[in-house]
Amino acid sequence: MNPNHYDTLHITSTATSAEIKQSYRRLVKLFHPDSNQKTADPEQIVRINIAYEVLSDPQQRRTYDRKLHQTDLDNRQQRSAEAQTNYHHRRQTGQDADAQLQQWLKQVYVPVNRLLYHILSPLAEQIEELSADPFDDELMTDFQTYLEDCRHYLNQAQLTFRSLPNPATVAGVAAHLYYCLNQLGDGIEDLNLFTLNYDDHYLHTGQELFRIAAGLRREAQVAIRSVT
Repeated sequence: MNPNHYDTLHITSTATSAEIKQSYRRLVKLFHPDSNQKTADPEQIVRINIAYEVLSDPQQRRTYDRKLHQTDLDNRQQRSAEAQTNYHHRRQTGQDADAQLQQWLKQVYVPVNRLLYHILSPLAEQIEELSADPFDDELMTDFQTYLEDCRHYLNQAQLTFRSLPNPATVAGVAAHLYYCLNQLGDGIEDLNLFTLNYDDHYLHTGQELFRIAAGLRREAQVAIRSVT
């Protein structure tokens, strides 16, 4: 902020004529090169002379005071307008962020979470039924049908997950879902390999990947509670 004439003369706006003259003489002595080489400042001397010329003349001082008052009023109005604008901007930004969050929850999180349930929930029962006789064609066909359903649900979940960018506030939730979907994709493939060669290694690996995916889904559910 540029100093006004009162600041230049180191006085208040209520200073008397005597105080103005006294301060002027003291400053001239301080900054004039003929009186003090160490503190000499020709530019400051110019500012001091201009300030004194205005403030020492009653008419010019009244005019200057009105100008200062109007400038101060304008500055206050400007600051008030800027504060109001910033408030509305922050409020609008907050409303926009909340709207984006609600949209993501409705269009992404809820449907993806539901699809994950359809994949994960039946596994234990499907494994138990198949374990009665893995070589029974009917039981194996039912298990393969379940895996086909899993592929369908997983594809839907992946498309839904990518349909809308996640808000920053749910980045952790989105990360859990992302890794959950990846684990399920690998798990489905391992379980499918088991149906082709009856190698228990693929069965156990597939189950473990499903277990990890279920844990990631639970972590996403816990994380979402902290932002809703």
